[in-house]
Amino acid sequence: MASNETEQWDAFFCATKPPADYDEQKRRIDEFCSAFSDTNERVVLITSGGTAVPLEHNTVRFVDNFSAGTRGSASAEYFLDQGYAVLFLFRSTSLQPFVRRFKPGELLSYLQFASGDDSCIQVCADAVPKVQPVLEGYQRAMAEGTGRPRLLQISFTSLTDYLFLLKACAVALRPLGSRALLYLAAAVSDFYIPPENMPEHKIHSDAGPLQLRLHLVPKMLKPLICCWNPTAYVVSFKLETDENILLDKARRALATYKHKLVIGNELHSRKHRVVFVTSDDHEVINLTPEQVAAGVEIEQIIVEKLVKRHTEHMRNSPTRRSSSEVSMTVGSVSDSSSLP
Repeated sequence: MASNETEQWDAFFCATKPPADYDEQKRRIDEFCSAFSDTNERVVLITSGGTAVPLEHNTVRFVDNFSAGTRGSASAEYFLDQGYAVLFLFRSTSLQPFVRRFKPGELLSYLQFASGDDSCIQVCADAVPKVQPVLEGYQRAMAEGTGRPRLLQISFTSLTDYLFLLKACAVALRPLGSRALLYLAAAVSDFYIPPENMPEHKIHSDAGPLQLRLHLVPKMLKPLICCWNPTAYVVSFKLETDENILLDKARRALATYKHKLVIGNELHSRKHRVVFVTSDDHEVINLTPEQVAAGVEIEQIIVEKLVKRHTEHMRNSPTRRSSSEVSMTVGSVSDSSSLP
């Protein structure tokens, strides 16, 4: 590993500030991951949503990346169905598992207040078929009453928040060895403004046209794979608007960072077509017209295929404990087709 690359990563973290609640978030991450360190269970880190790049220290304006968090939030549900515990690192305004199935504000319209001596809040009878399976899925994930939830959600807003928390998550999962899967679906900005170049207060328009000089963000995939968590099964995503360059860009990423898999998708077809790219092969995954009509989400297929690849990774990993542990963790906790 080149020393100048290491210096770039160190310089970035030294020059930027962690989230205001970083210590508390790190405590929650460490506590969640340590609960699975002495088990045979698999844990997936899913990153989801876009990262904001502030233009001022007292942020009013920012540059944002396109991402609603659809892929990450849907994938979290399907990984839970496959028996994984899920560490969900998501943009605060993006979609979340389970509640993603309701439109903004829709859930309140399904509730009614029943007054009286035993006043309570009830779900409207005609909304039960929609709300019940979602609520049951959430309660299974939170393992209510067992003391060990299988879903932890950690939010971020800015690019620097995301990178500090990504490192904390990757390091916390390191003791799990090959049982950890890193599913990096967040839309991470390639550019940022260093803190020393940002004004303290709001940029005003009376100064005339705004000219920005954005710096390249150091590529954090390399330290993640080489230093923070070298034994996990790491999956990154590549979104392009030109499908003709997608395979080449994905293979270049694999050659540069030495991870296991790139999932390529094109902006306008991403909801029904993706490409699994490895260093020596690629597999196109298309939803059939019948699957689309039936409401099948492509994330269900992605996760099912990833579970098989992760199993193979565990079998081939020198850090695995035994072959029986590999087989013990495969299979669904519940039938994913039962989700709405």
